Amino acid sequence: METILKGMKKQVVVADGKPTVILGERINPTGKKKLAAALIAGDLEVVRTEALAQVEAGADILDVNVGAAGVDEVELLPQAVKLVLETVEVPVAIDTADGKALATALAMHKEVNPGGKPVINSVNGEEASLARVLPLVAEYGTAVIGLCMDDDGIPETPEARLAVAKKIVARAGEHGIPPEDILIDCLALTVGADSKAGWITLEAIRIVREELGVNLALGASNVSFGLPDRETLNGVFLGMAIARGLNCPIVDAAKVRQYILAADLALGRDEYSMRYLKGYRQRQKLQK
Repeated sequence: METILKGMKKQVVVADGKPTVILGERINPTGKKKLAAALIAGDLEVVRTEALAQVEAGADILDVNVGAAGVDEVELLPQAVKLVLETVEVPVAIDTADGKALATALAMHKEVNPGGKPVINSVNGEEASLARVLPLVAEYGTAVIGLCMDDDGIPETPEARLAVAKKIVARAGEHGIPPEDILIDCLALTVGADSKAGWITLEAIRIVREELGVNLALGASNVSFGLPDRETLNGVFLGMAIARGLNCPIVDAAKVRQYILAADLALGRDEYSMRYLKGYRQRQKLQK
């Protein structure tokens, strides 16, 4: 099953057995005071800088989120999407919980890149979310990330997360949205609060892949929240998740791309180690 996304010039294919696709998470003001302050001031230059840096670091898709307190997302999100499209060639993930902002950003994307195909980040199993997002996915022909949570919160078992994933896929189908346009996120929670949280996510990834066959996204760095040496834990967790079916992690490419390339190489997805070696040389060049 292939999820095809299109930027201004670059097409990205997310599919089982292909190299892992990196969705760069850095254009998001959560926990980033400098970015939040710039967005509140209406200054998007930091967005341009971040977009360029992430692509250089190996991101294949860029998340675009302007949801800082005090920001008018309806006005600013379309501007940010336009700026990213004009700055880099890769596809974008339009990230907002504001339905009006999502609609205006999608309209801007269609105007600037009429042949493009973004991904919406995100819908979940809550009735309000399904009603707000799925009609826009269908109208604009986008892909969408589906979070395994619903009106009762985040399920505590892999099987219950699979049930939410099935609900999202089924409801999307009612709108004519095919499974290949859905990336399921089984949700990573910190192992610092629950030592079983990582296993629950990994098992959910495995059974969602086996039963639904859809492609999978994941905000992977949540697994290490509140713990020291986060990069090590994130890297090991990513390797385990990729082996179970994760093929579109949402990460800081500059910090964890080497682990993703190593996982792909170990899983036989990198002929003659070419991507691994290229990534190594790029890191060496940036460190000089």
